[in-house]
Amino acid sequence: MQGQDSSPACPSGSKAKKPLDTVVKLAIGVLVGSFALIWGGMYLSRPDRSIPPYSIGSQEGISVAICVPPWTSDGEIETLIERFRKVAHETRNFGLMKVRPTTPDDPTERYRLLVIYIFSLDDWAEPGMLHRYLIGEERDVQEGFRKALRGLYRLTESEEEGRIGPLLDGPETAATQSYARQLFKVPLSLPSVRAAEPATAP
Repeated sequence: MQGQDSSPACPSGSKAKKPLDTVVKLAIGVLVGSFALIWGGMYLSRPDRSIPPYSIGSQEGISVAICVPPWTSDGEIETLIERFRKVAHETRNFGLMKVRPTTPDDPTERYRLLVIYIFSLDDWAEPGMLHRYLIGEERDVQEGFRKALRGLYRLTESEEEGRIGPLLDGPETAATQSYARQLFKVPLSLPSVRAAEPATAP
């Protein structure tokens, strides 16, 4: 009798271990692992650990849209902008910052012009969104793009500019400076290559 009573326990025990449980666990593991790989890749691929992780969302011409994690602080974004500024002053090799040449047809300077838009929402850094903003035909896209900005770095032949927060239509005030402010906008000195050129005789 004891053998008969204990025999049903075996099937019930086997039913507790359903193959579906393993599949669900595997699916959850893959999902979590995918997110870990994405953010881990952003973290490990940054030039150094003193700047926040970021990824290049899209690039069109001289314009580059990059994305940082949503929890990135304004202070960390300012650190990232200062790193772009440092590269501009030292080497102008933004390839180290994962940016493709913006003026590839220029034999002397492959990063002569550059505009970097920083977002914490992936959608605004997508290629289609950047293109729609650059062609400037949709007012709602223009406004949304500017409002979603977390930071900006602009480099031209004559000056460079860095900003934190959205681009505002009006002038900066004490109230707006709490979330949007200009870090710097200064003229650039002559490139060192030009400075090294011998002066022509009068």
